[in-house]
Amino acid sequence: MKALKALKTLQTLHEYDLTLFNRLNALRLNEDIIRLNCYISRSGDGHLYLLLLVWSGWQQGYQSPFFMAILAGFAIERPVYYTLKNSLKRNRPESVLEDFRSVIKPADRFSFPSGHTSAAFMIAVLCGCFYPAVFLLLLGWALLVGVSRIVLGVHFPTDILVGMALSVSTALISREIIQS
Repeated sequence: MKALKALKTLQTLHEYDLTLFNRLNALRLNEDIIRLNCYISRSGDGHLYLLLLVWSGWQQGYQSPFFMAILAGFAIERPVYYTLKNSLKRNRPESVLEDFRSVIKPADRFSFPSGHTSAAFMIAVLCGCFYPAVFLLLLGWALLVGVSRIVLGVHFPTDILVGMALSVSTALISREIIQS
């Protein structure tokens, strides 16, 4: 009985996921919106994180709590992300939905969780912990990175939500490790 109820819950969640995915994909109205979402998505590719890490080490020292929290965050988040993605093996929308084509070609085959979203939210939360004045701005940017991945057709909404949850918890854990 419990297994049947769990299956129904998963089916309902999947239906909501598809509905929200289709609504967000309807935002692909013109080339300008697609181009904007491509830029937003690319901002989460990782180059900016490396620049932030180098800048913070140069400005504050390589033993600074902010620098160490970013290192610890990625040391925790990336292995968890890769393990989840390659264990759960959820196919991307283009592989699942008939007659659907994503705008960009993703770097890997599986979609759950979203690595772009996870890294973006982890950076946003860590920056917010150390520099509260930029928190809302970076949180908005991280949300746009996640939404752009849906609009570009490479992730379902639940991929984004789980990426957010993974990254927020990772950021808070890494901050606690560094500050203790």
